Amino acid sequence: MAEIATVEMKQIRKEFPATLANDNVDFTAYKGEIHALLGENGAGKSTLMNILTGVLRPDGGEILINGARVSMKSPGDALALGIGMIYQHFKLVKPFTVAENIVLGMEQVKILKKQALEQQVKALSEEYKIDINPASAIWQLSIGEQQRVEILKVLYRKANILILDEPTAVLTPDEVRELFGTLRNMAAMGCTIIFITHKMNEVMEFADRITVLRDGRLVKALKKEETTEQELAQLMVGREISMGRRNTENTTRNEAILRVKGLTVLNDKKLKAVNDLSFDLYAGEILGIAGVSGNGQKELMEALAGLRPTVSGHLEVRGEDISRSSPRERIGRGVAFIPEDRYGFALIKTMTVTENASLKCYRKPEFCRRGVLNYRKLEQQAGRFIEEFEIKVGGPKSLVQSMSGGNAQKLILARETAENPSVILASYPVRGLDIKATESIHKILVQEKSRGAGVLLVSEDLDEIFQLSDRVAVMYEGTFMGILPVGEVGLEQIGMAMAGAARLGGEA
Repeated sequence: MAEIATVEMKQIRKEFPATLANDNVDFTAYKGEIHALLGENGAGKSTLMNILTGVLRPDGGEILINGARVSMKSPGDALALGIGMIYQHFKLVKPFTVAENIVLGMEQVKILKKQALEQQVKALSEEYKIDINPASAIWQLSIGEQQRVEILKVLYRKANILILDEPTAVLTPDEVRELFGTLRNMAAMGCTIIFITHKMNEVMEFADRITVLRDGRLVKALKKEETTEQELAQLMVGREISMGRRNTENTTRNEAILRVKGLTVLNDKKLKAVNDLSFDLYAGEILGIAGVSGNGQKELMEALAGLRPTVSGHLEVRGEDISRSSPRERIGRGVAFIPEDRYGFALIKTMTVTENASLKCYRKPEFCRRGVLNYRKLEQQAGRFIEEFEIKVGGPKSLVQSMSGGNAQKLILARETAENPSVILASYPVRGLDIKATESIHKILVQEKSRGAGVLLVSEDLDEIFQLSDRVAVMYEGTFMGILPVGEVGLEQIGMAMAGAARLGGEA
């Protein structure tokens, strides 16, 4: 039987000031398939999907839905044609129930008949084999369950073309399998599934067909069985990228460079986020901390950097007690911090590259005499950072807000590693970065650990954990579910530990 094209986008063009986001792009998706849309940041994926969902209007080209040419002026127009988008950040009202969230915003619902609504939602969830209780409040649900609610929201509105933006970013491995099981059931019932991702293993495991964009242009559309992870990476960036392990040398020394004993830290709600945690970080190693976001990782890293007070516990760097030290004192002891929010904690967007590069060193005599900064020397330092770390920017006087995320992250790493720190706290260092920028950041972290630094790496991306770590810990509800050498732990073990179902074993 011939394949039925439900979505055809022909010669789509979209231009913004100084940027050609989509350059005559063709995209086709078929009934009953799961279609992966791949590309680096800035490749034009989101723009293309925003055009398909009516958020943006194209400057050129045409769109056909089920063979008929259409023109969409709003997301409402797209939804009326059966096109629904599920965003990475869910749009749910937490005190409301599943059923209430599903009908929220629907004009035709005037009087809410709760029991009848819950029965409708139950019937819909059973039809698509989506396991959810319509009467549960959103706050009671796991992240994976909340995502199912978002899927049901668009299905309830009669959508049969579903677009998911980075759908697995905050899910455990088990939740990822459950999600794609749900999507496969939906595809079997005739839905068209399009998902935007950068995770090659998910593409090769779950997609039927793949479209690759680069610099706003279509590079290639192909079936999964026609390609490999290596080829897809090369198509995305235009050159060969290593997809295997990036930390290949054992440089770990028998020297505990950071010691954490009985650490307890509160979150912003004054509840325990880190609970009596103890571990050692060794010189020359990368200790990867896996886990679903919200299990104490943020509070742990901020406490180690001196940015969040501790309730109890003892911290040492190279045998020196830093438990009550200020952030500046910890910097002096060799602690560097790469925070998860690069613009909230690490960079000031409205300041220049030179000024941001000097935030940790401007007090030093070589840069400041009698309270007067030597801008020439500061600019020379920023120039060295730009050259050594291959930062693409107009120059030291350029504003940080003009930089891409990857280049901004390189600037942070250049500044944080300039003084050869003993301990590097790296919190989601490649979050939101494309595959080429990710490779660059990983290379820098491996160079630092090879130099002898201890790197504490927090990441939700298990590919990153396995590519970089010497040892792996899993953080769940404020404590570690064990620590093991990376060669002794598997994906299933980590997934169970991330869900709190089983410990990794080994040292704790």
